[in-house]
Amino acid sequence: MPKHSYNPQAAVRAYLTVFSCLMGFTALTVAAAFVDLGPMNNVVAMAIAVTKAVLVAMIFMHLRGGSPLNVLWISSGIFGFMIMLAFPLLDLLSRNILGIPGK
Repeated sequence: MPKHSYNPQAAVRAYLTVFSCLMGFTALTVAAAFVDLGPMNNVVAMAIAVTKAVLVAMIFMHLRGGSPLNVLWISSGIFGFMIMLAFPLLDLLSRNILGIPGK
């Protein structure tokens, strides 16, 4: 039976590093909310949120250093979610192409 190398000090260090990064990004989110960037407000907020989500997935979901099969499942889930978002957005963006109200 293979032995797993587990270093609890490295795990605690990684968790504390991620915690401090998440707190920093939360402060950055609050600071960005008070700055008027026009239409870029949503882009900045989503970029910060995606960065925080990637940090959580890599450390707490053990994607970093884990099985490539886990990365495949997470990627396929994200791809499926993007497909489910694409069709309603395509419908929404194509509504005024003809210029005829209600058609």
